[in-house]
Amino acid sequence: MNNNQISLNQLPIGKKANVVTLTSDGTVRRRMLDLGIIDGTEIEPLYRSPSGNPVAYFIRGAVIALRTDVSEKIMVSTR
Repeated sequence: MNNNQISLNQLPIGKKANVVTLTSDGTVRRRMLDLGIIDGTEIEPLYRSPSGNPVAYFIRGAVIALRTDVSEKIMVSTR
């Protein structure tokens, strides 16, 4: 793993990154792909709920909330 590659749930609010790979499988992986979360997609965390879960992300022009158990399976490359 590269030093600048982390899971999406570790990305600070307001910092942009690009998807490198998905480590999930089954229906969760299919949902990610349907949302457009593929290699190279730019993602930016916008807001964290008061409890810390879920987090709202800006993905391909839409705001999408993802739980931690889902976002930890998305590997991103920071800039």
